[in-house]
Amino acid sequence: MKQDSPHPLVSRTVHRLPADTHQIDTVAAEVPVSLVFNGISHVVMMATPQDLESFALGFALSEGILDSPADCYDLVVEPSTGQTRGGIAVQLEVSARCFSRLNERRRSLAGATGCGLCGIESLAALDLSPERMQRPDWLAELQLATILNAIQGMTEHQVLNAACGSLHAAGWVTAQGVLTDVMEDVGRHNALDKLLGQRARAGQLRKPGFVVMSSRASYELVRKCARLNVAALATISAPTDLAIQIAQAAGLQLWGLCRGAQAVRYSP
Repeated sequence: MKQDSPHPLVSRTVHRLPADTHQIDTVAAEVPVSLVFNGISHVVMMATPQDLESFALGFALSEGILDSPADCYDLVVEPSTGQTRGGIAVQLEVSARCFSRLNERRRSLAGATGCGLCGIESLAALDLSPERMQRPDWLAELQLATILNAIQGMTEHQVLNAACGSLHAAGWVTAQGVLTDVMEDVGRHNALDKLLGQRARAGQLRKPGFVVMSSRASYELVRKCARLNVAALATISAPTDLAIQIAQAAGLQLWGLCRGAQAVRYSP
């Protein structure tokens, strides 16, 4: 079930220099989104209020809260009943097994000081040891031209960013090099979760392919991809050292600085 969400774009009066004129400009909306599992709020994320069903499911899967899309029985987007102005709550009804595991995780972290990482309650919650993925045969044939064409192809699908200039994008590319889905958000990790969630809702999460993104490759992006057996990740900007370490440990092919006619492959 879906409720109307705030518009992802907002009009603001701005003072433009050096022309010294006032005009109406379009900026991205950024609202608090609470993810609530079986009636218990788990985390609040700042996100673009669009595709929140996909965002919530993608987050639950990429963070290991759910084992599969089948563990989510229902998902409802509704205005927040709290005091947060303009907030949105996404209510997920999940399996007893996954909810019990989530509660155990929360209890083990009770009283810990938050470290400020998105979706992470304490340093003890960090998962930096991914299982090694099986490398698909098609990955050995992945070419630089395929990567660059997909990165460049995202631009025409970034409708919101064309209007405001401040959103990240995550795109899905098939093993044959076809860009099929592009999702946008103010947060790069949110954009990735929206993409993964959309693929999951369409029953296509396990189809061969890889992810391209209009951002740097931080560790959480690599970890999310590895958790869902995404074979490769390519980003416009460079990765962090921790992202490279996790990619190497997981056997994920990591590309960065994919710009113009060049790119760097950091792993393997």
